[in-house]
Amino acid sequence: MEKEIGPRADCVVGVQAETGAAGLDQNLKKLLKSGATVKLLISCGGVREEVLAKGHPSLSFDHPTDIVVRKSSYTCGRTIAILADKGAADFSRELVEKLQHPNEVLLTIEILL
Repeated sequence: MEKEIGPRADCVVGVQAETGAAGLDQNLKKLLKSGATVKLLISCGGVREEVLAKGHPSLSFDHPTDIVVRKSSYTCGRTIAILADKGAADFSRELVEKLQHPNEVLLTIEILL
């Protein structure tokens, strides 16, 4: 059964990802748990958005299908970074339009040293 995303889901960027928080690279998880700053690049249809966020020692990375980056400091098994400088509602309208009818959405995660 497929999940439907309703109109109130204003923070959802993508669905049906190939991996969730649990499937991320072990070295990446280790760096995020150390509190590293991370740059996330979200690309769709030639449009790209950049988000800066922080890792935290309480991240557990145990959700098999979901990845969440939060503006708040709340963590759960889905959370891979917190204290983001923007959320989905802050994305450009051009990216939002592309995300409504995506062919592919690519999330690139880069640790900033």
